[in-house]
Amino acid sequence: MKTNEIEKASVINLAASIDYSDSAVVSKTILKKQSGNLTLFAFAKNEGLSEHTAPFDAAIQVLDGKGEITIGGTPYILEKGQFIIMPANIAHSVKAVEDFKMLLIMIKSD
Repeated sequence: MKTNEIEKASVINLAASIDYSDSAVVSKTILKKQSGNLTLFAFAKNEGLSEHTAPFDAAIQVLDGKGEITIGGTPYILEKGQFIIMPANIAHSVKAVEDFKMLLIMIKSD
């Protein structure tokens, strides 16, 4: 995973900060702190992240395209501009319905 913290106090276009790659998932960590991370993802159509759990809440902000986020066995189709919170310790997965970019916001708790 590539780490490139974005310059603070600068205006950027998150969707333009990561590029698609054929048949791949591209990720770019833009902020990494003890309390949590911000990571950009670009998924080629039909690519994804397999089902897993995390010990803390995480959220997805869709930046481009359309993706299917499954949480606890329930699928949700999200499009550009939409947002969803994935609760801690609940299995979830991500799949690109079409080319799909998202910001993953991971919030760690005590």
